[in-house]
Amino acid sequence: MNIYVLLKKTFDTEEKIAVSGGVIEDDGAEFIINPYDEYAVEEAINQRDAHGGEVTVVTVGDEDSEKQLRTALAMGADKAVLINTEDDLEDGDQFTTAKVLEAFFADKEADLILAGNVAIDEASGQVGPRLASSLGISYVTTVTSLKIDGETVNIEKDVEGDVEIIETSLPLLVTCQQGLNDPRYPSLPGIMKAKKKPLEELEIDDLDLDEDDVEAKTRTTDIFLPPEKEAGRVLEGDVQDQVKELISLLKNEAKVL
Repeated sequence: MNIYVLLKKTFDTEEKIAVSGGVIEDDGAEFIINPYDEYAVEEAINQRDAHGGEVTVVTVGDEDSEKQLRTALAMGADKAVLINTEDDLEDGDQFTTAKVLEAFFADKEADLILAGNVAIDEASGQVGPRLASSLGISYVTTVTSLKIDGETVNIEKDVEGDVEIIETSLPLLVTCQQGLNDPRYPSLPGIMKAKKKPLEELEIDDLDLDEDDVEAKTRTTDIFLPPEKEAGRVLEGDVQDQVKELISLLKNEAKVL
């Protein structure tokens, strides 16, 4: 079985993020594998171990993305591919990423493609569905259970706290939700083996693409941190006075009434 994982390098949102002039400051920022993509890597390894084949992790990014790819290899993936767009593209969006991946998969025979449900930096959840549509294969999002029997796939899908049961077939793209599995930590032997596993680097020229083919369809106009939370207010007096004051605050300050 040919299994691929779409992987993205993201900011570690547990670290302090600085914004200056509408731009996130990269200097000193900590980057990690997008946490939802870790579920995809883990599930890919589990499915390979159950059904055979190999796992290839793919990312569209810059040369620093090699670190996250090596982490996925240390977890147990077999191969990695870095599509380096750093020198060719100033800006990109979900359309850009999906078009680059479409060109990459044009000559591949993928049985199963896994991705994270969303990326924690932009949270659009678009790349997986866009890619599946362009490849003409089925896709299911927010997957919490994945069972493969031959060409038949049985899926449990998270739908706002409930579960939808779906039966479909390979080839297939799924996006992975929390609860699908418990991603493993890379072991020391895994880290050592990852150094010798193949990591191929491509550029958009290698995919017969030029900048016009993958030009972003959207642009970011501003980036800013949310305002700091103000201290709460304690209402005093008897209950009737508190109720009156609360209604006044909701109407005149919060303007929700």
